[in-house]
Formats: sequence, C-alpha cells, structure tokens
Amino acid sequence: GHYISVDTSYEGEKAVLSSPDLYSEEWSCVRLIYQIATSDTSPDPARLNLYLRQEGESFDRFLWSAKEPSDSWLIASLDLTNSTKKYKLVLEGEMGQDKSISIAVFEIKITSGYCIECDFEENHLCGYMNRWNPNVNWFVGGGNIRNSQSILPKDHTLNSALGHYMYVDSVYVKHFQEVAQLISPKTTAPISGCLSFYYQLKQESSIVFTVYLRDVSGFYEEIWKTDSALNAEWALAEVDFNAPYPMEVIFEVAFNSAKGGYVALDDISFSPVYCSNQTGAPFNPANAGCNFEEDLCNFYQDHKDGPGWSRVKVKRNVYRAGDHTTGFGYYLLANTKFTSQPGYIGRLYGPTLPGNLQFCLRFYYALYGFFKMSGTLSVYIFEENHVVQEKIWSVLDSPKGVWTQAEISFKKPMPCKVVFVSWCKSFWDCGLVALDDVSLSLGSCQAADLLLPSPGECTFEKDECVFTQKKRGRGSWHRKRGPTPTSYTGPRGDHTTGVGYYMYIEASNMVYGQRAYLVSRLLRGTSGKQCLTFFYHMYGAGTGLLSVYLKKEGDDEEIPLWRRTGEQSISWLRGLIEYESDTNYQIIFEAIRGVSIRSDTAIDDILFQAGPCLEVEEIQFSSGYPDSLNEIEY
Repeated sequence: GHYISVDTSYEGEKAVLSSPDLYSEEWSCVRLIYQIATSDTSPDPARLNLYLRQEGESFDRFLWSAKEPSDSWLIASLDLTNSTKKYKLVLEGEMGQDKSISIAVFEIKITSGYCIECDFEENHLCGYMNRWNPNVNWFVGGGNIRNSQSILPKDHTLNSALGHYMYVDSVYVKHFQEVAQLISPKTTAPISGCLSFYYQLKQESSIVFTVYLRDVSGFYEEIWKTDSALNAEWALAEVDFNAPYPMEVIFEVAFNSAKGGYVALDDISFSPVYCSNQTGAPFNPANAGCNFEEDLCNFYQDHKDGPGWSRVKVKRNVYRAGDHTTGFGYYLLANTKFTSQPGYIGRLYGPTLPGNLQFCLRFYYALYGFFKMSGTLSVYIFEENHVVQEKIWSVLDSPKGVWTQAEISFKKPMPCKVVFVSWCKSFWDCGLVALDDVSLSLGSCQAADLLLPSPGECTFEKDECVFTQKKRGRGSWHRKRGPTPTSYTGPRGDHTTGVGYYMYIEASNMVYGQRAYLVSRLLRGTSGKQCLTFFYHMYGAGTGLLSVYLKKEGDDEEIPLWRRTGEQSISWLRGLIEYESDTNYQIIFEAIRGVSIRSDTAIDDILFQAGPCLEVEEIQFSSGYPDSLNEIEY
C-alpha cells in the first residue's frame, strides 16, 4: 500500500496536511496509523501533531501529539466530540534538528462512535493492544481460523465462522499468576455512561475475568468481574463507566491451570447514558472553584471560628497590589482586623467533593508582613464530618506580596472538603494572607501540564508563541522572570504563576519616545466577534504608552483597539478587547518608553477566544489613575 511522509529537504519548517471540510453531529473517532523513524536520538525530536480547525475560530485546537520514535506502525485513536460546526483536521510534521528522521502516515480513518467501541472485524483492532506475555495472550479468533486446541465459538458480530473476536486460551498457561491483558485506547475526551460487551467463558476450572479502569498515573480501579460459571453462549455485560480524564479500559483474564478453558470477547460498545438508572448530574469541578468577584461561591466559614477571611477590594494604586483575577477586583484576606490576637486561626471550607476521583487544585496566594513565612497558610483535607484527614500543602517561602500559584494533586476514597487555614503564630509575627482564583480540575496536575497549551493562549513560559519582535531602531521586548533591574518600576513576578516569564521593555536601554513592537503571526480572519484578554503592568513614575493595534492583511493601516498612558498600578491589570476581522490579520502590542527610566512596561497571559467578550472593560483609552490611592475596601 501507499503512505504519505514528510519531505525532509526543508530544514526547520513544518509540513502541514489538511483534510477537506468535515462535519460530524455525532460523536466520532479519528484513527491515525503513523510512524516516526530515526537512527539517532536528538535533543530536539521530530513531532507529529494533530489539530482541529473549527469554522469561526482564528486558532486551531490542539488534539494530539507524538514524538516517540518507533520501528513499526503505531495507531492513535482520538475522540472528537459532536459539534454543529464544520471543521478540518490538520496534521503537522515538525522536523526538529534530526537529519535522518522520517515521519509517515499510513491511514487516517474517521468513524462515527466512540474510540473504545470495537467489533474486532478490522485488522487494526480499533487500537486495542495485547500486553504481551510469554504464555497467555489475547489473540484474534474467528475468520475460519482454527488454530487453538479449545473448540472456539462463532463470533458475535456476524454470528458466523467468518467474523472475528478476541480470545484468551489457557492451553499455554505455565504459572498460576499469569494474566492476559487487553488494553483499550486511552480516552481523549471526558465521557461517562454505559460500557457494554459480549463475552463467553468455557471453563473446566475457575477463570477470573475482570475489567479495570487505569488512569495515567497507573492507578487501577476494578469496575466489573465475572460472577458464577456461565454456559458457553455469548452473554452481555453492562457496566457504568466514568472517565472525566484520560483512562484506559483493561480486560484481564487469569487462569489457574492449563485446562482452564477460554474466554472470548466481542462487540464492545458505549452509550452516553448510564446503564443503571443512575440519576444525578456528573460532578462539575467548576462549582468547586471561585474568583471571589461576586461572593464566596460555594466556600463558607464556620462562625464559631470567628470571621477569619474577609472579601476585600483594592482600588488601583502604586503601593498595594490588587487581586489576581483582574487587578482591580475582589480577593480574600485573612488576619486583617485581628492582628492583636496571637494564635488566631481562620478557616475557609470548600464544597464537598466526591470520593475516588483524581483532582488538581490550583490557587494563588500572596503574603505580606511576616518575618517567618513557613506555615502561615496551609491546605487541609477534611472528611464530611469536619474530621481532619491530612495536611496536603503548606507555604514554605515565597516572594513577599507577589501572587504565587500553588498546584496540588490529590485523590481520596471518601467524599471530602478542601480547607484553607491561615494562622497567626504570635503578636509579633502576624501578617496578611491573601487568597484568590481557586480552581479545581479533574485529573492530576502533572497530566494537565503534559498537554500542549491551546494555540490561542500565550503565557511566555516556554517561548513567545505566535508573537515575534518587529525591529525598528533599538526598542525591543525582552522575555524575563523575576523583578526588572530598575527599582520602583516593572513587575516583581509574572502573572501566570508568580515565578514564571513575562515580556517587558527595559526603559534604561531605550530613549524617551522610542517604540517596541510585538507582532503576532498572520491570524485567520473569521466572521463574528473575537475576544482578546491580556494582562499588563504599568508601574513607574515615568511610564509611557501601551497600545494594541489590529492590522489587516494587505492593508498598511494599523487600527487602534486599546491604549493606556502613564502609570496605572503596582498590580497586573487585565485588559479586554472585543474586535472583528473577516480577513486575515495581525495583532500588534506597541510600548513607548516614557520620560524616565522608571517606565518598564510588561505584558503576560495573552488569550484569544472566539465569540464576544463576556465582560466589558469600562475604558478602552485612558490616561493616569484616580487620586484615591491605597484604600482597602471591606
């Protein structure tokens, strides 16, 4: 047969292959048979990436990526959720530095249904893999193959000797502990519902046939097991199945002797409705987070502790940092009016979380005025009845007054609550503890970090994403972490994590009125509104201008979308811009150095989203800041 491969004569470029317009109102599965072959391992490996290009979006959505070299064809199975929009699939081959590389694709197939479904009639077996074992393995049976010493059945799909199924035979069992495992492709989109399959057992002595779920950290959870012996007919098994984050389904068979008989499996299918009449909506992690802009969401305080945490807001000023969400919104502050009480404790209780799920908790905290930071803020897991289970995190040390991100993965067998505890040790060492932007997601934090970021988002942690410098004169943007070199200007840490990277102009290398441009690559024009969110930092008495422009392809005019002049705040502030462009376009960030070296302007966390902005920014073009500085409002 034929395959398609990347032409290696173009160095450092990307090869792009895009599908025709596709349309799927049903859930569907993309199967890709590919190979990355190389003779040496280089530090910059080649990659094969798959993106979803949806109608009406300026950016592709990242679906999948592979960089592991292999000497055989591999299969990838990816779930595509149902959508009413037309889309294209885009395959991208990145060569990296390796000269001897070959990236090839043999087959791309889109079928309706879920990737974990299979009738085993096709030779790719839907991406199911047997975990090889010297003695017991899953084999393909049927299709008139009579190669086993047990008398094998007709398959279930076609009910004839021509159909195929999977089977394990006990003939070759040597040791009692050996198991045969058939592993499904990993789910790539959250699914929950009913998993069903047909199986047959023919046994002389006991066979253990079990179905497990396995998450990316290797944790097994048993979801089904055969009960008593059955007659050798195809029997239907149904089991409730919940995979909010990537999981594999594992069909495992264990025999205890060579005369154990066989197990056959066929027609695995999935329905998004639970088999049991299980009601109740699946757990939504969004309800367990809060940015404290409106209220405490589903968090609460126990009043016998006293009102430990207050929801406060700081007007934009140059002395005291505002919240993390927007720079001028609300956050929680502990210990505020109780500084005279040593041993004072403030507890903030989160909502109840279901047991047996892997969670990732992220939040931002900032500490002010402590001599010793360690232990001033901790996170505990409480059981339902408010019994403390364990302390899962505690602050060690962090830059003072900088919003710093914390990430914690946890999984508990019982329903539990997350509790934030702030503690004032003594009258002499009692500062302020600030908390904001608490979010909870399913799956471990490490698994979430492995995903490539969405193409429309740039945090500057690894590189400059879709942006490049446009050199005109000496002015340029720099990527930096930590504080800027000049005092009383520039940020003390980035907005993404507090310890990551941001882009800024170094005023001491520029002259008054000099400009620096950061220009996006050409972005796809779409019909309808787009929303651009970013964070900017303009602190320093001599701060100049920061402007954002839209430049359409083939047009010299730069359309001003947004502008700020002069010192704005010591905080990172959020900028929102709603714009539209039906032709291809570029977004330009322009910073102009102000009158003195105290004009380091910085930007971070740029995000492009399709559709109108959900909130509106009051002023698009403004200068200066109001006089009422440094007031905390309770």
